[in-house]
Amino acid sequence: MQVYRVPFSTNVERVALAAGHKGVAIDWVDVADDDRSPLEAVSGQRLVPVLVADGEIVPDSPVILDWLEARFPDPALLPCDSARRAEVRIFCDWFNRVWKRAANAINDDGPTDALAAEMRTAVELFEGLLTGRDYLFGEFGLADVTAFPFLKYAVFGTQPGDTDTFHRVLVDFMPLADDSPLRGWVQRVDAHPRS
Repeated sequence: MQVYRVPFSTNVERVALAAGHKGVAIDWVDVADDDRSPLEAVSGQRLVPVLVADGEIVPDSPVILDWLEARFPDPALLPCDSARRAEVRIFCDWFNRVWKRAANAINDDGPTDALAAEMRTAVELFEGLLTGRDYLFGEFGLADVTAFPFLKYAVFGTQPGDTDTFHRVLVDFMPLADDSPLRGWVQRVDAHPRS
């Protein structure tokens, strides 16, 4: 199994965390951020990650996470209970389609008071989910894998060499109080293995 990646990709880190949790080895194929022609050659598009396994080509991190869950169900990233599984899926869909919209809009067009407020309000929601819990939905799972690569910037900042302006938005527009439960959650998730 190969997965194409570029440096510092949040979406690639989702796959690394999920595969690490499941004990699935990945042969990483590094692609230069400024030359994504290998991605286009294999998948017809320029975004990472792209998984290639047994002739199957799977782009897009949420789709790859579902692919891994279907083929390597143990240990699971989703709860066994169908209602709880639906709650986690709703959260992940909201995170990908709604939460990321504000951060992307700030990165693309600049901040507005409304977008900054939207990001601050979302921090309160994440903190609320962590009330009395170690992970967003109780046990480590898909919600944590989906959100961590983005929310970690509020705690860790950017790494040396990371010049992605989107990551700077994640640092600047998610201020955390010293006692925010997100701090402990980021440390706990960061301790999980990556493939």
